[in-house]
Amino acid sequence: MDSLSLPSLNSLKISRYNVRRDQISTLLGRTNYVKSYPNCSPKLRHPSHPAAIRMMAADGEDYELKQVRDMAAARKRWDAMIREGKVKVLTPREAGYAIQLSNKDLLDVRPSTERKKAWVKGSTWIPIFDVDNKLDAGILSRKVTNFVMGGWWSGAPILSYDKQFLSEIEKKFPKDMDLIVACQKGLRSLAACELLHNAGYRNIFWVQGGFEAAEEEDLVAEGPQALKFAGIGGVSEFLGWTDQQRAAAAKEGWGYRLLFSARLVGVILVADALFFGAQQFGHYLQDIRSH
Repeated sequence: MDSLSLPSLNSLKISRYNVRRDQISTLLGRTNYVKSYPNCSPKLRHPSHPAAIRMMAADGEDYELKQVRDMAAARKRWDAMIREGKVKVLTPREAGYAIQLSNKDLLDVRPSTERKKAWVKGSTWIPIFDVDNKLDAGILSRKVTNFVMGGWWSGAPILSYDKQFLSEIEKKFPKDMDLIVACQKGLRSLAACELLHNAGYRNIFWVQGGFEAAEEEDLVAEGPQALKFAGIGGVSEFLGWTDQQRAAAAKEGWGYRLLFSARLVGVILVADALFFGAQQFGHYLQDIRSH
């Protein structure tokens, strides 16, 4: 078994850094946008601490433009961070080798909604963003808007930055250790890597593509669902219309497709029944008024 020892993480093959455009809404579309300060170095910040993240409320017609602008600025910083070697890149398989053979620590920064579905065995969970359960008027308004604008389909909740993120990490991990950082798709973990580097961590490794890019054999996973399915939800998951489920259906065959086809038929029948019932109820009310 000694011959199976893994070399240091710095000697592992570094994959080309790449983040898809369609992941932008995953990081910013369901959270408040990240604001950068013109008189400070370009880093993510929190209003009460100079090295944290500031989240701003979504208002005004230019909110989408602010999202795009802030994401573009973040992408430039992250590109430079990878290019300059401040953060090393690992594929999910390389991360799995490092965890299993060298007992490297994996930091899972996903929100609780994803963590409870599936997780990597032995990983440490400290979310950078988590579900906002406050019930004030502003949050309720954002939740309604989120639901109407697609939350019902994707199941994506409203998230807020966890102010205890850095302090919790500093309690658990010394700054000179190798630390592998991962999330579901790879964007939130990049934001976490930037925060960690700014806080003094120098041996940071980012899992490219996140858990969604991992094959079943890459990482030892636990939980009620497959690791790559932990980020899906809503009606799209119920009907099997997500990219992950379509890829699984292509492998599993007709049996897998029949399950979701049956669900779709059931939804159509229920919708027809409700429509017919509403019509009958309307006729009933008209009869009562006419008499």
